[in-house]
Amino acid sequence: MKKSMLLFALVVVGVLLSACNQGATAPKEKGEKLQVVATYSIVYDIVKNVGGDLVDVHSLAPIGSDPHQYDPLPADVALTTDADVVFYNGLNLEEGNAWFTKLMETAGKAGEDAPVFRVSEGVEPMLLSSKDHLGEEDPHAWLDVRNGIKYVENVRKSLKKIDPENADIYDENADAYITELKALHEEIVEKMNKIPEERRILVTSEGAFKYFSKAYDFNAAYIWEINSHHEGTPEQLTTIIATINEEKVQALFLETSIDPRSMEMVSRETNVPIKGKIFTDSLGKPGDDGDTYVKMLRWNADMIYSGLNQ
Repeated sequence: MKKSMLLFALVVVGVLLSACNQGATAPKEKGEKLQVVATYSIVYDIVKNVGGDLVDVHSLAPIGSDPHQYDPLPADVALTTDADVVFYNGLNLEEGNAWFTKLMETAGKAGEDAPVFRVSEGVEPMLLSSKDHLGEEDPHAWLDVRNGIKYVENVRKSLKKIDPENADIYDENADAYITELKALHEEIVEKMNKIPEERRILVTSEGAFKYFSKAYDFNAAYIWEINSHHEGTPEQLTTIIATINEEKVQALFLETSIDPRSMEMVSRETNVPIKGKIFTDSLGKPGDDGDTYVKMLRWNADMIYSGLNQ
């Protein structure tokens, strides 16, 4: 009898695990929100704008944290397992240290048919050039608003695939959001064009502003190229200090999700001030500056404009 009960329990566990491994989720009742997981706050906000009242979105990497090196919690595994859809950036952001791949495997959403979507689909990637990351894709495409519009289109397409009954609502939300983003892009172009060309050197800790610099006619300089385990090395500091002195850089900028000590050291060594904090890998906290994708982009443009025009 005990052996039979044990065998039955093992079979039940096996069935449950099999369901999880297939990313199975219960069918949605009419009016029930889609349960969505986004890997970090910027994708979270884009999905919220497209999904509106039809989605309940959870961001894995908390606001202010670094999605490059996030370490998922047990609660993240449970939420991802039960999610109807998962959105991630791609372009080497989450896959860099394999945390995202491992999470999808654990949550049973690693198959080809799993409801997991890359929002950067169709973006022309820029490549990294540092020796430790040579040829890898630079993930920070969202800092060019035109790429953000591509993110919106991909989210729209994916939500309509998962929830076709509400396709018209997703279309309406996405169209309104894209109109806002197009206007923002033109606003940033106009503002950046007012900065004298010789001052358009944007120095940050991480080299996250390549897409931004290409879109808005800047030269990007940085201490390290991408957040990893090799940040602020003596060689990196020597190189950026030399660049700042040679180019007569007037202002430095510090990212909100980055340890400030390396940039503070650069500022001391060059006597060039840090003119403000800007957003890269995370939104601001709710109620603070930059707490939406639109607000963070506008904040960055305003901060860069004022810092380089003084």
